[in-house]
Amino acid sequence: MQNYKVHSIILARGGSKGIKNKNLYPINFKPLIYWSIKASLKSKIINKTWVSTDSKEIQNFSKKIGANVIERPFKFAKDNSSSEIAWLHAAKKLENTADILVGIQATSPIRDSVDFDNALIKFFKNKYDSLFTAQKINDYFVWKYNKSKLIPNYNYKKRPRRQNIPVKFLENGSFYIFKTKEFLKYKTRLFKKIGFFEMEKIKSFQIDDMEDIKIINKLMK
Repeated sequence: MQNYKVHSIILARGGSKGIKNKNLYPINFKPLIYWSIKASLKSKIINKTWVSTDSKEIQNFSKKIGANVIERPFKFAKDNSSSEIAWLHAAKKLENTADILVGIQATSPIRDSVDFDNALIKFFKNKYDSLFTAQKINDYFVWKYNKSKLIPNYNYKKRPRRQNIPVKFLENGSFYIFKTKEFLKYKTRLFKKIGFFEMEKIKSFQIDDMEDIKIINKLMK
């Protein structure tokens, strides 16, 4: 593990449809992006923290608190731009300096540096090529519409006991880990030998709208 150079890339574009300037919106009295940068900087395994952004304001703030910046072209920072596109742009710049990348989503502010470190330890120990963070779920009575008809994902006539439902893991999008050169080859965040790192339910909350901000502010206090 000591022979590998591990860098993190935090995605933080300037525009946002749901919440204006979301990455600088105050969460527990600090800009949203602050929490991801600080957690990454405190990691004992991540060697360098980068913020990929098209916003000068986010660039200046990120540098101020100790992160490095990758200027992201606007064509990779549109409403329909995927995380893969932004991470690929950054990965190409870090290809010769970083062996492993930790792709961090700023919308998940409730996490600690120890989460990054424990996930990386598991990544190296199990010799994974890529890894996602997840939340355990074991009760999932889900219904969907199909041609205006309600269809359940379980037999409601023989409703199973919660304890008997197979445990599943929900990808929570907090962060991903992947090998740099393999990521550039496959152009997707998950590939080859895939692992997961389980996180507590409270750390799986993401910010997508104003209601989420209210919930997370209360949780962080």
